Amino acid sequence: MKYQPSADRYSKMQYKYCGNSGLLLPRISLGLWHNFGSVDDFGVATDMIKYAFDSGVTHFDLANNYGPVPGSAEINFGKILKEHFQGYRDELIISSKAGHEMWNGPYGGNSSRKNLMASIDQSLCRTGLDYFDIFYSHRY
Repeated sequence: MKYQPSADRYSKMQYKYCGNSGLLLPRISLGLWHNFGSVDDFGVATDMIKYAFDSGVTHFDLANNYGPVPGSAEINFGKILKEHFQGYRDELIISSKAGHEMWNGPYGGNSSRKNLMASIDQSLCRTGLDYFDIFYSHRY
């Protein structure tokens, strides 16, 4: 059955402006650090995201190392978006971050420009997205 979000989802949440950016963010966001990795139940993860969106949550926060296995939360979130949220991308604020070690060598972790640029590309590939609304350094 095709997912149909709650029609009154935006009346269930309070939103506040994020600084001077003009961006309205929900008072509650959903971080995907736990419960969204490859070792977790994909059906439960899907239901959690649907429930959050039905409750007015529009900001979903990822990181390139979220899992476990690192990167798997981004992969699973991308699958959920593709399967259930195709027509709702413009209603979502999706953030991700980088900075933790993800590959061997001197550029695999830290917040160097090289690491952050490579991490953005890899995270976009894992999620299947064209862009992140917010991308920032997890560490510095």
